[in-house]
Amino acid sequence: MKYLRVLVTVLTVTMILGFIVIVVLFVTKFSDAFRADLPDTITLPDGSAASAFTQGNGWYAVVTDGDKILIYNQKTGELRQTIAIEN
Repeated sequence: MKYLRVLVTVLTVTMILGFIVIVVLFVTKFSDAFRADLPDTITLPDGSAASAFTQGNGWYAVVTDGDKILIYNQKTGELRQTIAIEN
């Protein structure tokens, strides 16, 4: 009976440790999968400030406080298009 109690305790500890290892592996593996690939710096035209940011496949856009949308190339950071927002 004592031997069976030791086996059950060892099995319980092994299952708890295994579950902890699985959780740690999931967290470390998938934490990078949901991280956004943001540019290091964005150069805006003089006198403008960013009020919103979004990105798509191969581009990102900055909405400025001057009612303009600036669309940049994601790889080069080059300004591709400027769209004026009309009220």
